[in-house]
Amino acid sequence: MVKAQQVKKLRDKTKASVMKCKEALTQANGDEEKALNILKKRGQLIALKKSGREAGDGVIEAYIHSNKKIGVLLELRCETDFVARNEEFKELAHDLAMHIAAMDSEDEKTLLKESFIKNEEITIKGLIDEKIAKLGENIKIGKFVRFAL
Repeated sequence: MVKAQQVKKLRDKTKASVMKCKEALTQANGDEEKALNILKKRGQLIALKKSGREAGDGVIEAYIHSNKKIGVLLELRCETDFVARNEEFKELAHDLAMHIAAMDSEDEKTLLKESFIKNEEITIKGLIDEKIAKLGENIKIGKFVRFAL
């Protein structure tokens, strides 16, 4: 039997829905690590299913570092303007632009393999896959450019 405290703890860690957390914990017989892996795999499967869908909307994010010597322009694409206006999507765009400023990523292929600067346990691809699973739409990195003095 899965306890409400376990579900709440997993939900706080993953931001997945209560039902998805409960299902994962039930499937994992209450083991939090196994439940995390189950949720991660489900997120990857959802991202894979949505990867063929066209991402025709999105945002352009501008990030200027506090020293005013590094800046990034990033195109982050999604399927609808509904998701493009979502605060979590906008936060993802900001985090990605900040990551590019810090890491000086060469191209999209390299960027997707890098560990995320805010959480080195996850790659940029993993971060995007999580957001695809949560927001329910395909998300793609478009063009980006980093400026430095």
